[in-house]
Amino acid sequence: MTRFWLGGYGPEMDGSAEGIGFLAGDDGREATTLGYRDLAATASSPSWLAQHPSLDVVYAALEHEGAVQAFVRSGEGSLAPLGGPVPTGEAVCHLAVSRDGATLIASCYGDGRVVRFGLATDGRIVPAKADAAAALRAALFGEDEDPDAVREEPGVGAAASDPYGLPDRASHAHSAAFLPDGRIVTTDLGFDLVRFWRLSGTGLRLDHEVILPLGVGPRHMVVHPSGHLHIVTEYSCEVFTLAEAPSGAWAVVSSTLSSPIAEVGVDFPAELARTRDGAFLYTALRGSNTIAALRVLGGGERLESIALADSGVDWPRHHLVFEGKLVVAGQRSDSISLIDLDERTGAPLGIRHQAPAATPTHILPVR
Repeated sequence: MTRFWLGGYGPEMDGSAEGIGFLAGDDGREATTLGYRDLAATASSPSWLAQHPSLDVVYAALEHEGAVQAFVRSGEGSLAPLGGPVPTGEAVCHLAVSRDGATLIASCYGDGRVVRFGLATDGRIVPAKADAAAALRAALFGEDEDPDAVREEPGVGAAASDPYGLPDRASHAHSAAFLPDGRIVTTDLGFDLVRFWRLSGTGLRLDHEVILPLGVGPRHMVVHPSGHLHIVTEYSCEVFTLAEAPSGAWAVVSSTLSSPIAEVGVDFPAELARTRDGAFLYTALRGSNTIAALRVLGGGERLESIALADSGVDWPRHHLVFEGKLVVAGQRSDSISLIDLDERTGAPLGIRHQAPAATPTHILPVR
């Protein structure tokens, strides 16, 4: 059976999801059977989900609460809390887990924080030491933390500053990925930054930054099998490709419009996904509600737009490539769609299936 966990927005974020949902369909018959089966776990707007690499543990970004929470699989389509919500930062919107299962990185859109959490051997989230100490002081002595105090937090990366020095701009961390060499790359949509980090003690140490053109808004990314990094921009409808120099520093080597007819200010790209072999990339354009397909050229350093197709949903918030198909989450249409892909050309072939789902924002394959 084909199975997915489904993240979504609840009433506190103008949605109808009650928590993490369970999608399922019969293998080979997804085009007629894939649909919402059950509520896997009650949670407050679990807008992004991440899977532990070796355990049946799923992590949820509780965006409205500004917290993260771990869930362990307790049945075919059910999850049980593995500890309570752990505070992280305002409007946490993305999670990434290291390949060794020891580290969780949370990106917070609201305050720009990039937060590192340790993970226990059973998958539980280990609170950052400073947060744990503050909680202990409050419990023992009733002390309230001074909101104006400046303190070092072991789990939090250094605050970003606007490289353009403009007023009325704010840091908006939006995604993270682990690189093969152990470094972490994050995007800051508000400050047009791509930031590279090293794990240091219990925290993060900034290695270097790549400044993108003013106002492009880097959102999500994929690490390509070639070693290149592809980043989609929410405001300029582009995909920037970065390459690593022998020194370890990264730099932009190309940029490509997601689609020649994408309309800046109307279309807002969301997710960026790739085929398993890395031959094709797909981004969704919220606004025109389309899927843009791009071919990867050369050694991974160049892209070309090849097709644009209907996504089958309203406001395609997230999508993934699964066994030769695209599964798309429609945030505003309360639905998911299934789109066939041409294996040879990479082009979307048409909508095969649509099904209702409560304000979906993220789709995660079940292990």
